[in-house]
Amino acid sequence: MKPSTTKAGLYVLLLALGASVGLIVGGEWIRAIYGVNTGFSLFEWKKNKVPVTGTDAMVESSGRDRTPADALSLCRDNALVRATRAVAPCVVGIVVTQIQVVRNPYYTDDFFDFFFSPDLLPRYRQVESIGSGFVIRDDGMILTNYHVVQNAAKLYVNFSDGRRIEGKIVGADDRADVAVVSVGGGKFRSVKFGDSDKSMIGEWAIAIGNPFLNFMNDAHPTVTVGVVSALNRNFAPAEGVYYQGMLQTDAAINPGNSGGPLVNAAGDVIGINAFIYTGSTNNKGSIGIGFAIPINRARRVAEELIRYGHRRDVWTGIAVQNIDRTLAQALGSDRAEGVVIVSVEPKSPGETAGVRKGDIIGELGNRRIQSHTDIDGFFLDYFVGDTVRMNIIRKGNRLALPLILKEAPVR
Repeated sequence: MKPSTTKAGLYVLLLALGASVGLIVGGEWIRAIYGVNTGFSLFEWKKNKVPVTGTDAMVESSGRDRTPADALSLCRDNALVRATRAVAPCVVGIVVTQIQVVRNPYYTDDFFDFFFSPDLLPRYRQVESIGSGFVIRDDGMILTNYHVVQNAAKLYVNFSDGRRIEGKIVGADDRADVAVVSVGGGKFRSVKFGDSDKSMIGEWAIAIGNPFLNFMNDAHPTVTVGVVSALNRNFAPAEGVYYQGMLQTDAAINPGNSGGPLVNAAGDVIGINAFIYTGSTNNKGSIGIGFAIPINRARRVAEELIRYGHRRDVWTGIAVQNIDRTLAQALGSDRAEGVVIVSVEPKSPGETAGVRKGDIIGELGNRRIQSHTDIDGFFLDYFVGDTVRMNIIRKGNRLALPLILKEAPVR
């Protein structure tokens, strides 16, 4: 036999042997991963217990491989389901009774209107509104939006287990749109907080609330799912109201969901659902653009409200005005950005920090300042006792000064 023929036969034999081993090993991998019974086994796979999350049971393989139904069950009981299961019992519905003044200039139907103006003797009516909240402490402290409990004459908190308890407003911060309500009656299940500063664009977001509380008389919360669409969105919808550093999500936030939690796939609360953008005044429903207050800010506001009954106003003692190019050049800056300090109160945090009249503030913390409106909402994330790093320009020189915030004095 020629050497070339011998080598060819050897190659064919090795190829056939390799193909046979590959088929056997590949079949075992398929059987192990998908639970398919191949009819033979090269290895003796251990019949381990297969953990199934959600229920507290462990599914025994009972001498057989996992079936496709078992695999499907594991897929269904995913991270979103587990996160919802953990947070939903902590979510409450809030029913608020508000007293509203009713004035109608086109007719009078009250005897006294013939003698007194309706403006002098206004009529009142009771109006019910609904919102959501969630338990943040096991003693019954509940976090919600300020606009949910605004002007409340009376409010009731509805739990998913059927309890309905009258609540009391502990404190509210209208600028941050955050409020704390307390209920008595024992211990309550509370949420687990996440870190909103670590939220990621594209990660799962779960919005939980009670939009049907009055409509269906059902306190079980509703769940919608989306992603974190954007971070650090800033709005100032009304004078004195600031939504800064908001989390944007496409999880549907419907009427009644305000005050409910925004949750990540780990079951951690990362925000308070606050409002939606609808695109027009005619459209009242969600179009996939909703916003939540970051939980890191809301937690600090809640701590202030629980401890002091209100949020203490921070004081800098600094007054500023916007800057234009001419003024910037006169003060030694080559850019018309920032704000110029026009006065510093004696013995104020600003004076202690060393700032002077004529200094230009270019940055506060990590935020660039371009006008006084940037400062108005900046201090939402800062509280009495915090230190803010200021980057200023003084006669062309750049300085970094620490500003320690104090509580505003009583005037």
